Amino acid sequence: MFHVKQCPKLKPNSLASVLFHAAKLLVSVLEGGSLTACYERAARENSSWNDSVRGAIRDLVWNTLRDYGRGDATLRHFLSKPLPTSIHALLLIAVYRLEQRPEQAHTLVDQAVDAANHLAAGLKGVVNGVLRNVIRQKNQITAWRDEDIAARYAYPKWWIKRIQHDHSNEWETILSMGNLHPPMSLRVNRRRATVETYLSDLANLGIEAKRLDNDALLMKQPLPVSKLSGFAEGKVSIQDAGAQWAARWMHVQNGERVLDACAAPGGKSAHLLERADIELTALELDPIRAERMRENFTRLGLSAKTMVADCRMLDSWWDGQPFDRILADVPCSASGVVRRHPDIKWLRRNSDIAGFVAQQIDIIDTLWHILADGGTMLYVTCSVFDDENRHQIEHFLERHPDAELFMPCQIHPLLPTTDHDGFYYASLRKKT
Repeated sequence: MFHVKQCPKLKPNSLASVLFHAAKLLVSVLEGGSLTACYERAARENSSWNDSVRGAIRDLVWNTLRDYGRGDATLRHFLSKPLPTSIHALLLIAVYRLEQRPEQAHTLVDQAVDAANHLAAGLKGVVNGVLRNVIRQKNQITAWRDEDIAARYAYPKWWIKRIQHDHSNEWETILSMGNLHPPMSLRVNRRRATVETYLSDLANLGIEAKRLDNDALLMKQPLPVSKLSGFAEGKVSIQDAGAQWAARWMHVQNGERVLDACAAPGGKSAHLLERADIELTALELDPIRAERMRENFTRLGLSAKTMVADCRMLDSWWDGQPFDRILADVPCSASGVVRRHPDIKWLRRNSDIAGFVAQQIDIIDTLWHILADGGTMLYVTCSVFDDENRHQIEHFLERHPDAELFMPCQIHPLLPTTDHDGFYYASLRKKT
Protein backbone atom coordinates (compact mmCIF):
# COMPACT_ATOMS: atom_id res chain seq x y z
CA MET A 1 0.00 0.00 0.00
CA PHE A 2 1.38 3.43 -0.96
CA HIS A 3 1.37 5.80 2.00
CA VAL A 4 2.41 9.42 1.64
CA LYS A 5 4.97 10.50 4.20
CA GLN A 6 5.13 14.19 4.99
CA CYS A 7 8.62 15.55 4.40
CA PRO A 8 8.64 19.26 5.19
CA LYS A 9 12.39 19.57 4.64
CA LEU A 10 12.30 18.09 1.15
CA LYS A 11 11.83 20.71 -1.52
CA PRO A 12 8.72 19.67 -3.50
CA ASN A 13 10.35 19.58 -6.94
CA SER A 14 13.86 18.61 -5.90
CA LEU A 15 15.63 15.45 -7.05
CA ALA A 16 15.61 14.27 -3.43
CA SER A 17 11.81 14.54 -3.36
CA VAL A 18 11.52 12.68 -6.67
CA LEU A 19 13.83 9.92 -5.38
CA PHE A 20 11.85 9.71 -2.14
CA HIS A 21 8.49 9.28 -3.85
CA ALA A 22 9.92 6.96 -6.51
CA ALA A 23 11.33 4.72 -3.76
CA LYS A 24 7.96 4.65 -1.96
CA LEU A 25 6.24 3.70 -5.20
CA LEU A 26 8.80 0.99 -5.93
CA VAL A 27 8.26 -0.44 -2.43
CA SER A 28 4.55 -0.82 -3.09
CA VAL A 29 5.35 -2.81 -6.24
CA LEU A 30 8.03 -4.98 -4.65
CA GLU A 31 5.48 -5.84 -1.98
CA GLY A 32 3.17 -7.22 -4.66
CA GLY A 33 1.20 -4.25 -5.98
CA SER A 34 0.45 -3.53 -9.63
CA LEU A 35 2.82 -0.85 -10.92
CA THR A 36 0.15 0.97 -12.91
CA ALA A 37 -2.40 0.90 -10.09
CA CYS A 38 0.16 2.00 -7.49
CA TYR A 39 1.35 4.85 -9.67
CA GLU A 40 -2.19 6.08 -10.35
CA ARG A 41 -2.97 6.00 -6.64
CA ALA A 42 0.23 7.88 -5.78
CA ALA A 43 -0.54 10.53 -8.40
CA ARG A 44 -4.04 11.02 -6.97
CA GLU A 45 -2.65 11.34 -3.43
CA ASN A 46 -0.02 13.86 -4.55
CA SER A 47 -2.03 16.32 -6.61
CA SER A 48 0.72 18.94 -6.19
CA TRP A 49 3.05 17.00 -8.51
CA ASN A 50 3.52 18.91 -11.74
CA ASP A 51 3.98 17.22 -15.11
CA SER A 52 7.76 17.23 -14.76
CA VAL A 53 7.70 15.54 -11.35
CA ARG A 54 5.14 12.93 -12.44
CA GLY A 55 7.19 12.18 -15.54
CA ALA A 56 10.44 11.89 -13.58
CA ILE A 57 8.94 9.53 -10.99
CA ARG A 58 7.33 7.39 -13.66
CA ASP A 59 10.53 7.22 -15.70
CA LEU A 60 12.66 6.25 -12.70
CA VAL A 61 10.37 3.51 -11.42
CA TRP A 62 9.48 1.97 -14.79
CA ASN A 63 13.11 1.87 -15.88
CA THR A 64 14.39 0.64 -12.52
CA LEU A 65 11.98 -2.29 -12.79
CA ARG A 66 13.03 -3.00 -16.37
CA ASP A 67 16.60 -3.07 -15.08
CA TYR A 68 15.83 -4.72 -11.73
CA GLY A 69 17.84 -7.88 -12.41
CA ARG A 70 20.96 -5.83 -13.07
CA GLY A 71 20.47 -3.39 -10.22
CA ASP A 72 19.81 -6.08 -7.66
CA ALA A 73 22.85 -8.05 -8.80
CA THR A 74 24.97 -4.91 -8.41
CA LEU A 75 23.78 -4.24 -4.87
CA ARG A 76 24.51 -7.81 -3.76
CA HIS A 77 28.21 -7.03 -4.15
CA PHE A 78 28.00 -4.05 -1.80
CA LEU A 79 25.57 -5.19 0.89
CA SER A 80 26.53 -7.58 3.67
CA LYS A 81 22.99 -7.89 5.05
CA PRO A 82 19.42 -7.09 3.95
CA LEU A 83 18.20 -3.51 4.25
CA PRO A 84 14.68 -2.20 4.83
CA THR A 85 12.71 -2.40 1.58
CA SER A 86 12.46 1.38 1.31
CA ILE A 87 16.26 1.83 1.40
CA HIS A 88 16.81 -1.10 -0.95
CA ALA A 89 14.33 0.49 -3.36
CA LEU A 90 16.07 3.85 -3.10
CA LEU A 91 19.42 2.25 -3.87
CA LEU A 92 18.00 0.40 -6.89
CA ILE A 93 16.69 3.66 -8.29
CA ALA A 94 19.95 5.49 -7.55
CA VAL A 95 22.04 2.77 -9.21
CA TYR A 96 19.89 3.02 -12.35
CA ARG A 97 20.18 6.82 -12.34
CA LEU A 98 23.95 6.68 -11.87
CA GLU A 99 24.30 4.59 -15.03
CA GLN A 100 22.11 6.94 -17.03
CA ARG A 101 23.57 10.21 -15.70
CA PRO A 102 27.16 9.52 -14.61
CA GLU A 103 28.03 13.20 -15.00
CA GLN A 104 25.57 13.95 -12.15
CA ALA A 105 26.99 11.31 -9.81
CA HIS A 106 27.90 13.54 -6.87
CA THR A 107 24.65 15.48 -7.01
CA LEU A 108 22.71 12.21 -7.13
CA VAL A 109 24.51 10.80 -4.09
CA ASP A 110 23.80 13.93 -2.06
CA GLN A 111 20.13 13.94 -3.08
CA ALA A 112 19.77 10.21 -2.42
CA VAL A 113 21.21 10.67 1.07
CA ASP A 114 18.69 13.47 1.66
CA ALA A 115 15.87 11.16 0.54
CA ALA A 116 17.21 8.38 2.78
CA ASN A 117 17.10 10.75 5.74
CA HIS A 118 13.31 10.87 5.31
CA LEU A 119 12.91 7.13 4.70
CA ALA A 120 15.19 5.74 7.42
CA ALA A 121 17.45 8.41 8.89
CA GLY A 122 19.74 5.93 10.61
CA LEU A 123 20.74 4.41 7.26
CA LYS A 124 21.69 7.51 5.30
CA GLY A 125 25.37 6.70 5.91
CA VAL A 126 24.83 3.26 4.34
CA VAL A 127 23.24 4.85 1.28
CA ASN A 128 26.14 7.27 0.97
CA GLY A 129 28.74 4.51 1.30
CA VAL A 130 27.10 2.08 -1.10
CA LEU A 131 26.59 4.64 -3.84
CA ARG A 132 30.14 5.96 -3.58
CA ASN A 133 31.43 2.39 -3.84
CA VAL A 134 29.26 1.87 -6.94
CA ILE A 135 30.85 4.94 -8.52
CA ARG A 136 34.39 3.83 -7.63
CA GLN A 137 33.93 0.27 -8.89
CA LYS A 138 31.74 0.97 -11.92
CA ASN A 139 34.20 -0.76 -14.27
CA GLN A 140 33.82 -4.04 -12.39
CA ILE A 141 30.03 -3.99 -12.38
CA THR A 142 29.66 -5.10 -16.01
CA ALA A 143 31.82 -8.14 -15.39
CA TRP A 144 29.82 -9.07 -12.28
CA ARG A 145 26.60 -8.86 -14.24
CA ASP A 146 27.88 -10.94 -17.12
CA GLU A 147 28.47 -13.80 -14.68
CA ASP A 148 24.76 -13.88 -13.78
CA ILE A 149 22.30 -14.67 -16.61
CA ALA A 150 19.44 -12.93 -14.79
CA ALA A 151 21.55 -9.80 -14.48
CA ARG A 152 22.86 -9.98 -18.04
CA TYR A 153 19.38 -10.08 -19.59
CA ALA A 154 17.38 -8.43 -16.75
CA TYR A 155 14.85 -11.26 -16.46
CA PRO A 156 14.30 -14.05 -13.92
CA LYS A 157 16.15 -17.25 -14.82
CA TRP A 158 12.95 -19.26 -15.25
CA TRP A 159 11.66 -16.68 -17.75
CA ILE A 160 14.86 -16.80 -19.79
CA LYS A 161 14.74 -20.60 -19.90
CA ARG A 162 11.14 -20.58 -21.15
CA ILE A 163 11.94 -18.12 -23.91
CA GLN A 164 15.04 -20.09 -24.90
CA HIS A 165 12.97 -23.29 -25.09
CA ASP A 166 9.99 -21.80 -26.94
CA HIS A 167 11.92 -19.54 -29.33
CA SER A 168 15.33 -21.07 -29.84
CA ASN A 169 16.27 -18.77 -32.72
CA GLU A 170 14.74 -15.50 -31.53
CA TRP A 171 15.09 -15.70 -27.76
CA GLU A 172 17.71 -12.98 -27.35
CA THR A 173 15.77 -10.60 -29.59
CA ILE A 174 12.57 -11.21 -27.62
CA LEU A 175 14.33 -10.51 -24.33
CA SER A 176 15.96 -7.41 -25.75
CA MET A 177 12.66 -6.06 -27.11
CA GLY A 178 11.06 -6.50 -23.69
CA ASN A 179 13.61 -4.15 -22.13
CA LEU A 180 12.99 -1.26 -24.53
CA HIS A 181 10.66 1.68 -24.06
CA PRO A 182 7.31 0.72 -25.62
CA PRO A 183 6.19 2.33 -28.87
CA MET A 184 3.10 4.53 -29.01
CA SER A 185 0.48 3.77 -31.65
CA LEU A 186 -2.87 5.30 -32.48
CA ARG A 187 -6.11 3.85 -33.83
CA VAL A 188 -8.20 6.21 -35.91
CA ASN A 189 -11.96 5.99 -35.33
CA ARG A 190 -13.16 5.51 -38.90
CA ARG A 191 -16.64 6.74 -37.91
CA ARG A 192 -15.20 10.18 -37.17
CA ALA A 193 -12.09 10.50 -39.33
CA THR A 194 -9.96 8.73 -41.92
CA VAL A 195 -6.40 7.59 -41.51
CA GLU A 196 -5.33 9.96 -44.28
CA THR A 197 -6.96 13.05 -42.77
CA TYR A 198 -5.68 12.27 -39.30
CA LEU A 199 -2.14 11.80 -40.56
CA SER A 200 -2.50 15.20 -42.20
CA ASP A 201 -3.72 16.68 -38.90
CA LEU A 202 -0.65 15.33 -37.13
CA ALA A 203 1.67 16.65 -39.82
CA ASN A 204 0.13 20.11 -39.50
CA LEU A 205 0.99 19.99 -35.81
CA GLY A 206 4.57 18.96 -36.57
CA ILE A 207 4.00 15.44 -35.18
CA GLU A 208 5.64 12.57 -37.07
CA ALA A 209 3.87 9.23 -37.49
CA LYS A 210 3.86 6.42 -40.03
CA ARG A 211 1.01 4.22 -41.22
CA LEU A 212 1.48 0.48 -40.69
CA ASP A 213 -0.03 -2.36 -42.71
CA ASN A 214 -3.09 -2.63 -40.46
CA ASP A 215 -3.70 1.16 -40.50
CA ALA A 216 -2.21 1.70 -37.05
CA LEU A 217 -0.32 4.97 -36.75
CA LEU A 218 3.10 4.52 -35.16
CA MET A 219 4.32 7.70 -33.47
CA LYS A 220 7.94 8.68 -33.85
CA GLN A 221 7.86 9.98 -30.27
CA PRO A 222 5.31 9.31 -27.50
CA LEU A 223 3.31 12.33 -26.39
CA PRO A 224 0.48 13.11 -23.95
CA VAL A 225 -3.11 12.60 -25.14
CA SER A 226 -3.70 16.30 -24.50
CA LYS A 227 -1.54 17.01 -27.55
CA LEU A 228 -3.44 14.60 -29.84
CA SER A 229 -5.78 16.39 -32.21
CA GLY A 230 -9.38 15.30 -31.68
CA PHE A 231 -8.72 12.85 -28.87
CA ALA A 232 -11.42 14.25 -26.59
CA GLU A 233 -13.83 14.27 -29.55
CA GLY A 234 -13.25 10.55 -30.16
CA LYS A 235 -11.32 10.78 -33.42
CA VAL A 236 -8.48 8.64 -32.16
CA SER A 237 -7.45 6.21 -29.41
CA ILE A 238 -4.15 4.90 -28.10
CA GLN A 239 -3.76 1.20 -28.87
CA ASP A 240 -0.70 -0.91 -29.56
CA ALA A 241 -0.30 -1.71 -33.25
CA GLY A 242 -0.18 -5.44 -32.55
CA ALA A 243 -3.53 -5.31 -30.76
CA GLN A 244 -5.08 -3.61 -33.78
CA TRP A 245 -4.91 -6.83 -35.80
CA ALA A 246 -7.71 -8.34 -33.70
CA ALA A 247 -10.58 -6.41 -35.29
CA ARG A 248 -9.29 -7.06 -38.80
CA TRP A 249 -8.87 -10.78 -38.18
CA MET A 250 -12.31 -11.00 -36.56
CA HIS A 251 -13.70 -9.92 -39.94
CA VAL A 252 -17.07 -8.89 -38.47
CA GLN A 253 -19.96 -8.06 -40.82
CA ASN A 254 -22.94 -5.74 -40.40
CA GLY A 255 -25.76 -7.28 -38.41
CA GLU A 256 -23.72 -9.99 -36.74
CA ARG A 257 -24.05 -10.91 -33.09
CA VAL A 258 -20.58 -10.59 -31.50
CA LEU A 259 -19.15 -11.28 -28.04
CA ASP A 260 -16.03 -9.81 -26.51
CA ALA A 261 -15.69 -12.15 -23.54
CA CYS A 262 -12.90 -10.40 -21.59
CA ALA A 263 -13.33 -6.89 -22.88
CA ALA A 264 -11.73 -4.25 -20.62
CA PRO A 265 -10.25 -1.78 -21.24
CA GLY A 266 -12.35 -2.01 -24.39
CA GLY A 267 -9.90 -1.15 -27.16
CA LYS A 268 -10.61 -4.23 -29.26
CA SER A 269 -14.38 -3.94 -28.68
CA ALA A 270 -14.31 -0.32 -29.75
CA HIS A 271 -12.31 -1.19 -32.85
CA LEU A 272 -14.92 -3.79 -33.84
CA LEU A 273 -17.72 -1.24 -33.38
CA GLU A 274 -15.81 1.29 -35.46
CA ARG A 275 -15.53 -1.18 -38.34
CA ALA A 276 -19.10 -2.53 -38.60
CA ASP A 277 -22.68 -2.16 -37.38
CA ILE A 278 -22.82 -5.16 -35.07
CA GLU A 279 -24.72 -6.25 -31.99
CA LEU A 280 -21.83 -6.38 -29.51
CA THR A 281 -21.88 -7.75 -25.99
CA ALA A 282 -18.81 -6.78 -23.95
CA LEU A 283 -18.17 -8.63 -20.68
CA GLU A 284 -15.81 -7.59 -17.89
CA LEU A 285 -15.41 -9.10 -14.45
CA ASP A 286 -14.08 -5.95 -12.73
CA PRO A 287 -16.76 -3.24 -12.21
CA ILE A 288 -14.22 -0.40 -12.23
CA ARG A 289 -12.64 -1.55 -15.49
CA ALA A 290 -16.11 -2.06 -16.96
CA GLU A 291 -17.03 1.55 -16.16
CA ARG A 292 -13.84 2.81 -17.82
CA MET A 293 -14.76 0.76 -20.87
CA ARG A 294 -18.19 2.42 -21.00
CA GLU A 295 -16.53 5.83 -20.74
CA ASN A 296 -14.29 4.97 -23.70
CA PHE A 297 -17.32 3.92 -25.77
CA THR A 298 -19.05 7.20 -24.93
CA ARG A 299 -16.01 9.27 -25.98
CA LEU A 300 -15.87 7.39 -29.29
CA GLY A 301 -19.61 7.67 -29.94
CA LEU A 302 -20.10 3.88 -29.84
CA SER A 303 -22.80 1.69 -28.33
CA ALA A 304 -22.57 -1.82 -26.93
CA LYS A 305 -24.22 -4.02 -24.34
CA THR A 306 -21.71 -3.96 -21.47
CA MET A 307 -22.07 -6.36 -18.56
CA VAL A 308 -20.11 -7.08 -15.39
CA ALA A 309 -19.88 -10.85 -15.53
CA ASP A 310 -17.60 -13.88 -15.64
CA CYS A 311 -17.87 -15.23 -19.18
CA ARG A 312 -17.67 -18.78 -17.82
CA MET A 313 -20.83 -18.38 -15.71
CA LEU A 314 -23.30 -18.59 -18.59
CA ASP A 315 -26.39 -18.66 -16.37
CA SER A 316 -25.54 -15.21 -15.03
CA TRP A 317 -25.48 -13.36 -18.37
CA TRP A 318 -26.16 -15.40 -21.52
CA ASP A 319 -29.61 -15.15 -23.13
CA GLY A 320 -29.36 -18.50 -24.88
CA GLN A 321 -28.78 -17.10 -28.38
CA PRO A 322 -25.52 -18.20 -30.05
CA PHE A 323 -22.94 -15.69 -31.26
CA ASP A 324 -21.71 -15.40 -34.84
CA ARG A 325 -18.25 -14.35 -33.67
CA ILE A 326 -16.46 -14.43 -30.34
CA LEU A 327 -13.32 -12.60 -29.29
CA ALA A 328 -11.54 -14.58 -26.57
CA ASP A 329 -8.81 -12.19 -25.44
CA VAL A 330 -8.01 -14.38 -22.46
CA PRO A 331 -6.15 -13.62 -19.22
CA CYS A 332 -2.51 -14.60 -19.60
CA SER A 333 1.01 -14.11 -18.28
CA ALA A 334 1.30 -10.82 -20.25
CA SER A 335 4.83 -11.86 -21.15
CA GLY A 336 4.53 -10.06 -24.49
CA VAL A 337 3.90 -6.64 -22.93
CA VAL A 338 6.57 -6.50 -20.21
CA ARG A 339 8.13 -3.33 -21.54
CA ARG A 340 4.84 -1.58 -20.68
CA HIS A 341 4.45 -3.44 -17.40
CA PRO A 342 7.97 -4.30 -16.18
CA ASP A 343 6.68 -5.30 -12.75
CA ILE A 344 5.29 -8.45 -14.39
CA LYS A 345 8.78 -9.87 -14.88
CA TRP A 346 9.51 -9.80 -11.17
CA LEU A 347 6.07 -10.45 -9.64
CA ARG A 348 5.17 -13.37 -11.90
CA ARG A 349 6.30 -16.90 -10.95
CA ASN A 350 6.95 -19.88 -13.22
CA SER A 351 4.23 -21.79 -11.38
CA ASP A 352 1.69 -19.09 -12.36
CA ILE A 353 1.73 -20.17 -16.00
CA ALA A 354 -0.08 -23.44 -15.33
CA GLY A 355 -2.81 -21.47 -13.59
CA PHE A 356 -3.27 -19.20 -16.61
CA VAL A 357 -3.36 -22.21 -18.93
CA ALA A 358 -6.11 -23.85 -16.85
CA GLN A 359 -8.13 -20.62 -16.80
CA GLN A 360 -7.76 -20.24 -20.56
CA ILE A 361 -8.99 -23.79 -21.13
CA ASP A 362 -12.02 -23.14 -18.95
CA ILE A 363 -12.86 -19.96 -20.87
CA ILE A 364 -12.48 -21.17 -24.44
CA ASP A 365 -14.21 -24.51 -23.81
CA THR A 366 -17.17 -22.65 -22.30
CA LEU A 367 -17.32 -20.08 -25.09
CA TRP A 368 -17.17 -22.75 -27.77
CA HIS A 369 -20.59 -24.01 -26.64
CA ILE A 370 -22.23 -20.63 -27.33
CA LEU A 371 -20.68 -20.10 -30.77
CA ALA A 372 -23.04 -20.62 -33.69
CA ASP A 373 -22.36 -23.37 -36.23
CA GLY A 374 -20.16 -21.83 -38.90
CA GLY A 375 -19.17 -19.07 -36.49
CA THR A 376 -15.60 -18.07 -35.64
CA MET A 377 -13.71 -17.49 -32.41
CA LEU A 378 -10.50 -15.48 -32.31
CA TYR A 379 -8.20 -16.63 -29.51
CA VAL A 380 -5.82 -13.90 -28.37
CA THR A 381 -3.10 -13.59 -25.75
CA CYS A 382 -0.42 -10.97 -25.09
CA SER A 383 1.96 -13.80 -24.21
CA VAL A 384 5.07 -15.21 -25.89
CA PHE A 385 4.98 -18.52 -23.97
CA ASP A 386 4.07 -21.61 -26.00
CA ASP A 387 2.05 -23.19 -23.19
CA GLU A 388 -0.46 -20.34 -23.47
CA ASN A 389 -0.32 -20.15 -27.25
CA ARG A 390 0.66 -22.92 -29.64
CA HIS A 391 0.21 -25.76 -27.18
CA GLN A 392 -3.11 -24.34 -26.00
CA ILE A 393 -4.55 -24.32 -29.53
CA GLU A 394 -3.16 -27.77 -30.38
CA HIS A 395 -4.89 -29.23 -27.33
CA PHE A 396 -8.11 -27.33 -28.06
CA LEU A 397 -8.30 -28.83 -31.55
CA GLU A 398 -7.76 -32.28 -30.05
CA ARG A 399 -10.63 -31.75 -27.58
CA HIS A 400 -13.02 -30.31 -30.16
CA PRO A 401 -13.28 -32.28 -33.42
CA ASP A 402 -15.86 -29.73 -34.65
CA ALA A 403 -13.18 -27.01 -34.62
CA GLU A 404 -10.83 -26.05 -37.44
CA LEU A 405 -8.31 -23.31 -38.07
CA PHE A 406 -9.83 -20.59 -40.20
CA MET A 407 -8.67 -17.73 -42.36
CA PRO A 408 -7.87 -14.83 -42.40
CA CYS A 409 -5.17 -15.38 -39.78
CA GLN A 410 -5.39 -19.08 -38.80
CA ILE A 411 -2.45 -18.96 -36.39
CA HIS A 412 -0.35 -15.83 -36.20
CA PRO A 413 2.25 -15.25 -33.48
CA LEU A 414 3.42 -11.65 -33.25
CA LEU A 415 6.73 -11.49 -31.48
CA PRO A 416 7.59 -8.08 -29.99
CA THR A 417 9.35 -5.64 -32.30
CA THR A 418 10.12 -1.94 -32.27
CA ASP A 419 6.67 -1.42 -33.87
CA HIS A 420 4.45 -3.48 -31.57
CA ASP A 421 4.19 -5.67 -28.48
CA GLY A 422 4.02 -9.47 -28.44
CA PHE A 423 0.71 -11.20 -29.20
CA TYR A 424 -0.65 -14.55 -30.33
CA TYR A 425 -3.70 -14.97 -32.56
CA ALA A 426 -5.55 -18.12 -33.59
CA SER A 427 -8.76 -18.04 -35.64
CA LEU A 428 -11.05 -21.02 -35.02
CA ARG A 429 -14.19 -21.97 -36.94
CA LYS A 430 -17.00 -24.23 -35.76
CA LYS A 431 -17.77 -26.72 -38.51
CA THR A 432 -21.36 -26.89 -39.74
